[in-house]
Amino acid sequence: MVSSSLRSCRVPMCSPLAYPIPVRRRRMRARLFVAGLLVVCSAGSLPAQRGGGAGPQNPFLGNAQAISEGENLYNQRCTTCHGAGGGGGETGPAIVSGDRMDIGASDAQTFNIIKNGVPGTPMTPQRLPDTDIWKVVTYIHALRGTAIDNPLPGDVAHGEAVFWGKGQCGTCHILSGKGGLTAPDLSNIAGVRKASSIVDALTKQQHRVYGSGGAHLRTLPVMDSYLPVYVTTTDGKTFDGVLLNEDGYSLQMIGNDQQLHLFDKAKLRRVAVETRSLMPTDYDKRLTPAEFKDLMAFLTRQGTAAAPAPGRRGGPPQAEREREHASH
Repeated sequence: MVSSSLRSCRVPMCSPLAYPIPVRRRRMRARLFVAGLLVVCSAGSLPAQRGGGAGPQNPFLGNAQAISEGENLYNQRCTTCHGAGGGGGETGPAIVSGDRMDIGASDAQTFNIIKNGVPGTPMTPQRLPDTDIWKVVTYIHALRGTAIDNPLPGDVAHGEAVFWGKGQCGTCHILSGKGGLTAPDLSNIAGVRKASSIVDALTKQQHRVYGSGGAHLRTLPVMDSYLPVYVTTTDGKTFDGVLLNEDGYSLQMIGNDQQLHLFDKAKLRRVAVETRSLMPTDYDKRLTPAEFKDLMAFLTRQGTAAAPAPGRRGGPPQAEREREHASH
């Protein structure tokens, strides 16, 4: 007869502890293998669930008319959830950033998400012709990308001639190692700014700079670089240019002579710094419509496309990168 205390120590045959240690080890290794296999399989299926892999190419990429039509379709079908301009709505996430796997890291994935929806979320399949879906995708691509992804049409060679000639842009700006030093380097302007932002910089005194993914800044940034400065030394010499750095003891500036000037403030009689930019904002009036169009075609092709951010599931988009202020 087995005592009650011994009966309480018995291990049921259905428990893993009922088997010898070597058997338990083999079973554990098998379970770990199966678990690892499931993880790999589920990770591989995630892109398919979220829109697929490389997939077909976008037939409207860079097509200005398709972007415009896609914007109209987006405004009709998507703003309720995802907000105007893809900035996020009451029930849907912001879609202006392509660094999240669950909202489409590529055009093909975005197409499949719109067409097939995302199971278990409010995102349902959209009953639209494939052509219209691609136009919406093209509009979203334009929201996410910079000018280099969606350059403006025009005569690029003529635009370059306008840049160095009538437009006098090279007097202040440097581009590909050539030009002035009193304004930002424009060698990668299309890689960091949107086409509309470049146009605005040349035509509007107050304009917004687009951040990563295309979202508008809520407030205009304070001008803190390339500000006009006027210096008079104690011996009466005057220097005009743009301010680089200043502290309580020294000042550094690039003069209109394109030279770097360093000053000891103790030897300065007067320092005047203006908060306005030297950048003209009436190029749409200084140039003919054809000249302005071609200049924009040239500028929106200066730079390289940024490498896509590694996709990840859920969570907020990656922190915005700093953008150059090419409008100063």
